[in-house]
This record gives sequence, structure tokens and C-alpha cells, in this order.
Amino acid sequence: MSPAQIAAEQGADAAPPPESTGGFDGRRAYTHVARLVAIGPRSPGTEGIRKAREYIRSQLQTFGCKVETDNFHASTIIGSVAMENILVNITGESPNVILLTTHYDTKRMENFVGANDGGSSTGLMLELARLLCSRKNALTVWIAFFDGEEAFGEWSATDGTFGSRQMAAKLAASSELKRIKAMMLADLIGDRKLWIKREGNSTRWLTDLVWATAARLGYRSIFVDATVPIEDDHLPFLKRDVPAVDVIDLDAPYWHTSGDTLDKISPRSLAVVGHVFVESLAELEKKFH
Repeated sequence: MSPAQIAAEQGADAAPPPESTGGFDGRRAYTHVARLVAIGPRSPGTEGIRKAREYIRSQLQTFGCKVETDNFHASTIIGSVAMENILVNITGESPNVILLTTHYDTKRMENFVGANDGGSSTGLMLELARLLCSRKNALTVWIAFFDGEEAFGEWSATDGTFGSRQMAAKLAASSELKRIKAMMLADLIGDRKLWIKREGNSTRWLTDLVWATAARLGYRSIFVDATVPIEDDHLPFLKRDVPAVDVIDLDAPYWHTSGDTLDKISPRSLAVVGHVFVESLAELEKKFH
């Protein structure tokens, strides 16, 4: 699907031009979502997630990004499952790191293609990678694509967040975790009626920075002041004292149903969140450079 086709089909949901959103192209992000959804279900250990992994890596290589992978096995209720985290390392002027994250797996459900849950945030991070890998950044930026965010049964401390727990533990075993000054997680950010509440477990000063940035950019009606606690991929980092914020809209009525399809996704919503991430990164560069 070309950018022109996207704009024609989406109408009022079409993304604004990238020159008005800090260089972030919502149409490109939407195209990534569409291509991931076309693969079908992408739960860990399946052919679908292998194809998604190949797509993500090929796109990152096209952007000229430095790509690293971490292959590991997770102990799940269905047995040991092979998983893979994908990490982009964009070396900046400073060794201080801003970590941008998403999960790229989908829930293990029949006919679940995860357009919003897994797809939207992965499309967002791919477009951020295109933008950030092509420029010089004041801080080092890591972009992590986590496998295994979804639980295989009921969500618990041991079922779900497999990829983020793997990465946080691995970094904690080295000196690298100390370099991370802030983690920004995106999840379920593509809905046409986007309404993002402050996430109650997130670090207060970082949440304030992101919401102040959104307000300055004119998105106060989307990044609202209501608060809700949500357990997500940021928790393994918060537990290790890494400041983290979860940007997530969990109010969609089709969450974790087969109704989570591409028609629910708006290129404009992707552009709005992408714009906020780009400008929040600029604010963090001022703070930590």
C-alpha cells in the first residue's frame, strides 16, 4: 500500500505531512502495521513471528541501522519456547542511553492478528528507527523489539513480559543497565479514537515530561490527565530503578479479540504518538547530554 493510497483510504484519519510531525511519517508507520497484519497471527515460536522477525530485521537493515539480536528460550506453560529480542543501537555523542521499546509478538489466540496490540507500536518503532538511524543524535538511542510480551495463559509475574525480563536481566548482569537514563515503551497506540491516560506505575518525572511535550504540541485531548495502572514491559526495568514510562491506550473494546484488525488503525494516531516520541527524545537530550 502506497502513501497516496493510504491517504485516500483513510480520509480524516490520514497522517499529517512528516514536516509537521518532527520528520515522523505516519503513513510509513501505517504501512509497516499493514504488512505485519498481512502475515497473520505472530505468537512466539510460530512461523508467523519468524516472518515478522525477518520483516523487522530487513527494514532496519534498509534504514542502515546497527542491528543486534538476543536468542533465548523462555519457560512457559506450554514448555520451552524459542524467542528473540531485536535491538537497534544508534550511537550518539553521549554514552547515556534512551531506550525506546515495543513488543512485536501477538497473543496466542485463533485469528488474532494484533493490528493495534503488537502491530501499531512495532510500526511506530520501525519509523522511529528510520528517522533516528539516519541522523546524529546527542544521546545514544536503543530501540528494542521484545518477543514474548503476551502471556500464554493468565498474566502473572512469570507468564508474560518474557522478552523485557530477559533484556533487563541481561543488562543488569553487565554495566550497561546503568547507562539507560530513561525508557519509553509504546503499546496499543494506533486506535482511531486514541485516548492515552497516564500509566500509574510509570516514573512520575518522565510521565510529566512526555505529557508536557504532548500538550505543547497540541495533543492535550489525546494525552489526557486521567491515570490508570497497567502491567507491561516497563516493569522489569522499573524494578531495577530505570526511569520508565508506558504510553498505552488500553480502552479499545476489541483488545485481545479477533476484532483487533487493520481497519481500527489510524495513520494520524501513529503520527501523533511518533511526534510526541521524537520531541520527548529532544527534551531528554537537553536533560542528559
